[in-house]
Amino acid sequence: MKEVYILTETITLSQFLKWAGIAQTGGEAKLLIQQGAVTVNNEVETQRGRKLRENDIISVQGQGEFIVKRK
Repeated sequence: MKEVYILTETITLSQFLKWAGIAQTGGEAKLLIQQGAVTVNNEVETQRGRKLRENDIISVQGQGEFIVKRK
């Protein structure tokens, strides 16, 4: 599981996917989310505006698992 550090208290799911390097663009992030390829805390997430907080676990099909950490 890869730790991804954020500088704010929360981050949206689509921003996180770009920040972590999983998606290159917002459109790519949106597509991954709409396809059901992304889970947050073991539940499929379809809202790209979902607020993530420290210790949330994001899993992306074919990319692995990521945990949100705060700097």
